[in-house]
Amino acid sequence: MKSNALYVKYGLLIGVALIGYFLLIRLVGLHDNHWLRVLNGVIIAYGIYAVIKKKKNIEKDAFEYFSGFATGILTGVIATFIFVLFMGIYLFHIDPPFAEMLMEYLAGAGGPEILLLILAIEGVSSSVILSLTFMQKFKVSRNVSDESLTI
Repeated sequence: MKSNALYVKYGLLIGVALIGYFLLIRLVGLHDNHWLRVLNGVIIAYGIYAVIKKKKNIEKDAFEYFSGFATGILTGVIATFIFVLFMGIYLFHIDPPFAEMLMEYLAGAGGPEILLLILAIEGVSSSVILSLTFMQKFKVSRNVSDESLTI
């Protein structure tokens, strides 16, 4: 598999996992508990970690910081787009009362479309932060080793 196609594959997988998780908590009636959304972050974090690790394993010595960072961000953006698209369909066509209930938390913040904007900003910003965080583990160190300092 080409390393450039990784972010599409993992972005789709993360997006499907987010949708599956939402539908699962909806099925058990816990979709109105906003604290369960924390697990969305865990799903995204695992996916971004996995795609950066996979890219580093494929590219080996050719792996560069920006390449891994961009892969993490693009993966998160694709996953976010898929999830926001699903939530738009869900909130406006399948369960409009759920959108109204969520809007009670955002009194005076605009129409229900603001919910999708919030999801998009949250997804993209967490993708950037997680990619930066994970690249600290995967980057190639340029530090001088202690052995090379001995005279």
